Amino acid sequence: MARITKDPQVRMAEILDTAEEMFYAKGYHETQISDIVKKIGVAQGTFYYYFKSKEEILEALINRQVKQISFELEKLTSDTSLDPLRKMERFFETILNTIRYKDGLLFEFLYNDRYLHLLDKLTRLGEEFISPFLLRIIAEGQEKEVFHVSHPEVAEAFIGNIINCMFDAIYKKLPTELYVQYVEMAEALIEKTLGLPAHSQKKSPGVLALFRL
Repeated sequence: MARITKDPQVRMAEILDTAEEMFYAKGYHETQISDIVKKIGVAQGTFYYYFKSKEEILEALINRQVKQISFELEKLTSDTSLDPLRKMERFFETILNTIRYKDGLLFEFLYNDRYLHLLDKLTRLGEEFISPFLLRIIAEGQEKEVFHVSHPEVAEAFIGNIINCMFDAIYKKLPTELYVQYVEMAEALIEKTLGLPAHSQKKSPGVLALFRL
């Protein structure tokens, strides 16, 4: 009887899904390649056919998440039914929904001194893919005179840094009172960067409202 083999894309997805589950359950460092293949029920050689190392799996998982959020942001920025301010609010909503992963936080197992280089790689990759969408929203808002910025590229860079600061606050799981201060400061800075009157939106409490966990 001929041996039945899985489609390579199906097998790769199976390895990624299993590794991801174990990284969150046991930790990245604590999970061994032998644990992953044992749970799937394949030979270790099958793993190495698709991935050279555990870090390569992590990179694939990061790329998978980045592609997903890029897909969501492409739909958002192309939506002609939304005005630029609503797009900006939805932009933050999409980002927040991404980092609120399942019952925890996206790649929370990397928030450890041992993996700062991996976390930095994740941050840089995210910025590379996300920044163009943020810039498109700012440029559209400038064109429609909703936002008032002299240099959209500079505004995008500042807002990107503010987002990174918010990520840091979320992953550190700061006390509620301190976290609220982060949100209020971030919101004020973003509104100022975009040339918006502070909390001027009557139908919305602010562009960072969804970060008020």
